[in-house]
Amino acid sequence: MTTSDRIDTTSDHPHAVPDGLGATASDVVTADAKVVRKATVAGAVGSFVEWYDYGIYGLLVTYLAINIMGEAEAGGLFLTNVGFLISFLARPFGSVICGYLGDRLGRKGLLATLLVLISAATAAIGLIPSHAVIGVAAPVLLVLLRVLQGFSAGGEVAGAMSFVGEYAPDARRNYMMSFIAVGSFVALMFGSAFSAVLITALGDDAMTSWAWRVPFLLAVPLGYIGFYIRRRLEETPHFTALRERNTVARNPLKEALTSPRHLKAIALTIFLPALNGPGYYLLFVYMPTYLKTNLGEHNFSMLRALTVTAFSLVAIAVCIPLMARLSDRVGRKPVLAGSAVAMAVVSYPMFRLITTGQFGLACIGTIVLAVAFSGHAAVVHTALAEMFPTSVRYSAYSIGFSISTIIFGGSAPLVMTELIKSTGSNLVPAFASILTALITLAAVAVLRETKGRPLAAG
Repeated sequence: MTTSDRIDTTSDHPHAVPDGLGATASDVVTADAKVVRKATVAGAVGSFVEWYDYGIYGLLVTYLAINIMGEAEAGGLFLTNVGFLISFLARPFGSVICGYLGDRLGRKGLLATLLVLISAATAAIGLIPSHAVIGVAAPVLLVLLRVLQGFSAGGEVAGAMSFVGEYAPDARRNYMMSFIAVGSFVALMFGSAFSAVLITALGDDAMTSWAWRVPFLLAVPLGYIGFYIRRRLEETPHFTALRERNTVARNPLKEALTSPRHLKAIALTIFLPALNGPGYYLLFVYMPTYLKTNLGEHNFSMLRALTVTAFSLVAIAVCIPLMARLSDRVGRKPVLAGSAVAMAVVSYPMFRLITTGQFGLACIGTIVLAVAFSGHAAVVHTALAEMFPTSVRYSAYSIGFSISTIIFGGSAPLVMTELIKSTGSNLVPAFASILTALITLAAVAVLRETKGRPLAAG
């Protein structure tokens, strides 16, 4: 990276961040537009790899239950969903360690390494011998690999968002960061499409026997591509500025967890993304299993269920950049609040459409939900990144968001499956969506608007 690529210390906004955001900002750091685009691509590609890896677990949970747990009945699905949850329980450990390293040593090298770990763990799942071959060792291996995935992902999300956010110009930060979210949904779409192609070409028997492994093994080349792109970038300009001024936090974790200001922001980071649980994990990752298992295979084969999900993924991937542009113009709070209200209003009627068991109505229901959720998906991570100064951004953001994901996200498939079974109602996900939308809306009420402001330094 050249000097012109890296730092511009002649900004019109050189010092304090206004409105009591509580940090002293560095001279606003800008990067060459070409470098910003490369950073955005690196963030989006990494997000694609991470969420492809995570998504196919949820998409192929039935096949995992048969092969790893030994059965696809209630017990097998329950244990497989526990495996989904376990990776999220490992996230805080990854967020603490990776956040510390990222704020202490820098973002770039760590993010490249995390991508390798996530991809290696995913590919290894595809190599686990079946329960019929090695017995209980199969689920044990699955759990260990899910722990490694969760540990790595715990440091990935906040790191990738911080990385792109610290490159992006203030006026377009949300738009540039939104492509990381787009990458996650395109990854789920690719996973759905790839799985659908395999099912169509090979049949359900082949998928159950061996072909379920193929999507997991594809993580190897995808991970290498992401690693290669990330390794070619330089450290973010904002972190470089801290390092050059010798103001990198000596102990970012201690600074984040002992400051009342940062602790309040971490608390907000837990509750603001509450809607992410139903958004990501119910509408997209869990939806194929929900359609097939709870609405009956005579209504939704796995192929039809994946097709329904694919339509909603296209809708949200198109809407996210539009919502991000709107946020850069009108602010983070209006878009987040509007999305939360929309989800609270449409969740029940749209899930009523989905539970009719009719393919066309299910497509309409999931597409409307995807559009309603797109405002939240586009904006929430930018708002979270802007809460913290560069010196503790990676650490504090990672900790809060990982806790939020455990509470509202990772437990979603398991909790929904058990609640549907105990209540006999297929509308349980609708009520979960409404509840979390209201939690997010309450958090938005106390959120400080950060649109267009320089990122704080420390």
